[in-house]
Amino acid sequence: MEVINLGAQNSIFNQFIAEIRNVKVQGDALRFRKNCERMGEIFAYEISKSFNYVKEDITTPLGICEMNICKEQPVLATILRAGLPLHLGLLNYFDGAENAFISAFRKHNKDGSFGIETEYLASPSIDGKTVILSDPMLASGSSLIATYNSLTNNGTPKKLHVAVLIASTKGLANIKENLPGNTTIWVGAVDETLNSKSYIVPGLGDAGDLAYGEKL
Repeated sequence: MEVINLGAQNSIFNQFIAEIRNVKVQGDALRFRKNCERMGEIFAYEISKSFNYVKEDITTPLGICEMNICKEQPVLATILRAGLPLHLGLLNYFDGAENAFISAFRKHNKDGSFGIETEYLASPSIDGKTVILSDPMLASGSSLIATYNSLTNNGTPKKLHVAVLIASTKGLANIKENLPGNTTIWVGAVDETLNSKSYIVPGLGDAGDLAYGEKL
């Protein structure tokens, strides 16, 4: 299983990561969503390099040129609600993609522990298809694993890409153990620490709240 850290390279991607982390910028929900969308587009561009291409003659006003055209469209899957801006960026590039949406949330127990519940799934068949599963934050990895397991009720993908903006080392280790070997993980940054509530430190806070406002 391959992990590709785009933030380890010097690019404009790092500017967007820095802004979504920055408390001085986070008060602007529109900018937060836009930066997530931009990074989704960068993920899409990089992931598209692994797809299948065919040669096709393209007619211009002055003649014909041969071009390599991507004929593959993935299924884009994301976790509601925090994943929507990142998902939109991916959809901007894979504009012919099928889409899947999953609700996953923490169900807390009296002892302070929690499990992950998935209550809503809207998905096409993913059997034999390439799936890109996106979520801004990969903390413990439990939500993403539960989401993938729900998706497999609709088939088994031939290839899985996971796109996350910030991951913890623990979360990465967890999904390496629990997702199929044909998975490529794309990250924007990796943080070492999870606090007692399983939030990434330094992370950025609650991505859903920053994008759409605080929830009760």
